[in-house]
Amino acid sequence: MIVPGNNVRLSTRDSREFEGTILPDTNNEKIVIKLQSGYNIGIKKTKIESIKQLPKQMKKAIKKEKIKYNKNLPTVSIIHTGGTIASEVDYDSGAVIARFTPEELMGMFPELKKIANINSFLLSNMWSEDMRFSHYNLMAKAVKKEADKGADGVIITHGTDTMAYTAAALSFALEGLNIPVLIVGAQRSSDRGSSDAFMNLLCAVNYIAKSNFCDVGICLHETSDDKSCLILPATKTKKTHTSRRDAFRPFNAEPIARVYPDGRYENISKHATRQDKKDSKIKVKPFRENIKVAILKAHPNLYATELDNYSKFDGLIIEGTGLGHIAINEIDKHTGENKKIYNSVKSLAKKMPVFMTSQCNNGRINMNVYSTGRKIKESGVIGDHNDMLTETAFIKMAWLLSNYPKPMVHKLMMENLRGEISPRSLEKEFHFFNNNQ
Repeated sequence: MIVPGNNVRLSTRDSREFEGTILPDTNNEKIVIKLQSGYNIGIKKTKIESIKQLPKQMKKAIKKEKIKYNKNLPTVSIIHTGGTIASEVDYDSGAVIARFTPEELMGMFPELKKIANINSFLLSNMWSEDMRFSHYNLMAKAVKKEADKGADGVIITHGTDTMAYTAAALSFALEGLNIPVLIVGAQRSSDRGSSDAFMNLLCAVNYIAKSNFCDVGICLHETSDDKSCLILPATKTKKTHTSRRDAFRPFNAEPIARVYPDGRYENISKHATRQDKKDSKIKVKPFRENIKVAILKAHPNLYATELDNYSKFDGLIIEGTGLGHIAINEIDKHTGENKKIYNSVKSLAKKMPVFMTSQCNNGRINMNVYSTGRKIKESGVIGDHNDMLTETAFIKMAWLLSNYPKPMVHKLMMENLRGEISPRSLEKEFHFFNNNQ
């Protein structure tokens, strides 16, 4: 009876009942079932009073629609890298079955055929946490291929964990981008009643089909309800919550646009329209897969050996405290290590670009306010007055080191190439979400 795929009614010793499908689980002390709501629950066997097997549920077959090209609609290519957007649960095994072909996608989401001609395919199954620079190159080349074939826009479905890194990577790797590229994911899997998968995809297709946006962006829920999605800037956005549907936020920047499920949209940022790029030619400037760039997070009780570990790397991002600080001052008998830290920073800065960001999401680096910052700057660390996110700085440095000589990397890290450094800091950008929730 306790067999994956069986439908059961489970009664516990405290008089609660649960109905659902038994899922595979390696823990012999509990039983995991998928409830009709789509959520999973694990119950210890010692707390179970009885299990009654129920009739097997019949799975609804997805109707595969024959795709008809509509010359009056734009063409959107959907490149899948895995994730939950185009998947359903196999209740016999508890596994997720991917649905990637245009016919399958239209069967799941028939609303899309009224908005655009959909070309959909699997590039490769890539868990976002496992991605390396080589995966960014695969995606960039796939985007160029679809654009060269005449696609009016591209959507990349992607896991949310490192989505912001990928958005920044594609923003740099795709030079002369002349179509919109939106990265879309889901915080809740498609088998849950609270899934955000379809609405995120629907809003992305609508925005590509109806707007003049011509850049890389991210499309995800604006709030935890289903009222709207935001188009977010590729180099200014990060994931801020592990599970909420509105987990992604831009920093030191506004969202690009707000999109509603019915197809309406409101441009928010001046970067929403990039018509000047329409006649440009896309060129892929890839990442060198063996480039080594590290991120060091400044923290109390830091040791110089933590920096020395990166002596054979090509570049280093220091995520400093506040305005861009790291412990370098020997102020009493307890801080002798700090002098060693300063010497390590100075030594690394002679070998490679060392760039400073802040652990604060908003605001700018300013290494001129305190003597600590001035000393760090004198050691060769760059980054003064920038407001880049650590994730973006990491991606940018790796891309620059892949395509330019080191002396130019120092210079270009301080130039705004893809909207990663704000020309000025605006109060409304900091307060946008507080004022709109």
